Amino acid sequence: MIKDIAKNKKALHDFEILETFEAGVVLKGSEVKALRAGRANLKDSFVRITKGEMFLLNAHIGHLETTHASFRPDERAPRKLLMHRKQIDRLFGSVTRDGLTMVALSLYLNDKNIIKVRVALAKGKNLHDKRETLKRKQADLEARAAMKDRF
Repeated sequence: MIKDIAKNKKALHDFEILETFEAGVVLKGSEVKALRAGRANLKDSFVRITKGEMFLLNAHIGHLETTHASFRPDERAPRKLLMHRKQIDRLFGSVTRDGLTMVALSLYLNDKNIIKVRVALAKGKNLHDKRETLKRKQADLEARAAMKDRF
């Protein structure tokens, strides 16, 4: 059973998701407790590869009130992501060659109670694509409502 901690809904609106991957996250102990309490925000977060390592940037993980002031890590610090070398190299090639973007879609606890991040290889949407997506979503909602009323 997977328990979602935080989702990046803005990424689904702004990007067309091509492929998703699972990555581990390097965290400090107080950050893990804060995540389990649901104190995370992925709104403007993205993933960057530097020197052959993946980092989650701009993700906000708040600290708990019980955390001592001297042990509080930076809330927006870059966090290292753990993936296999071949996967990182493949992602780096597609990002540099095809001009794609990597965004964090969600933070979650997997079935072994370990915090993971779902990373997506994405292509930016134009304004008319975003409008088209909203129209399609609205039409689906209306169709479901009509079907519900009918039966």
